[in-house]
Amino acid sequence: MRFMERYTDVTYALFRIIAGLMFATHGAQKTLGLFGGQKTDMPLMIVGGWIELIGGLLIAFGLFTGIAAFLCSGMMAVAYFMAHAPGGFWPVMNKGETAVLYCFAFLYMSSRGSGRFSIDGLRSQQPAARMRV
Repeated sequence: MRFMERYTDVTYALFRIIAGLMFATHGAQKTLGLFGGQKTDMPLMIVGGWIELIGGLLIAFGLFTGIAAFLCSGMMAVAYFMAHAPGGFWPVMNKGETAVLYCFAFLYMSSRGSGRFSIDGLRSQQPAARMRV
């Protein structure tokens, strides 16, 4: 099915923005107590919260997406194996579906990069090309 092929760049940008912002809200809960969350006092959770908040925003804005997404993907893999895997093998049973989805979504983003509609995309354009837009 190629009927959506012309929207690939836009669809990827929406995917990156939404996933990044959703991930950042998890970090805002842990670090700032926003969105109905409570600030945590556990050191590992604080570090994870800041990775979620800053990494999610970098991904959403498309700034250093490859690096930020790789770090966030790794963090979600660690979170899955530390917090969810002890509850059973299958993510649907151990409530780890979200961690697995974020892990692989960010792994994909780390290989694909920021995309056309991003701060990195704007920075990579030639000055003359930027003036025409």
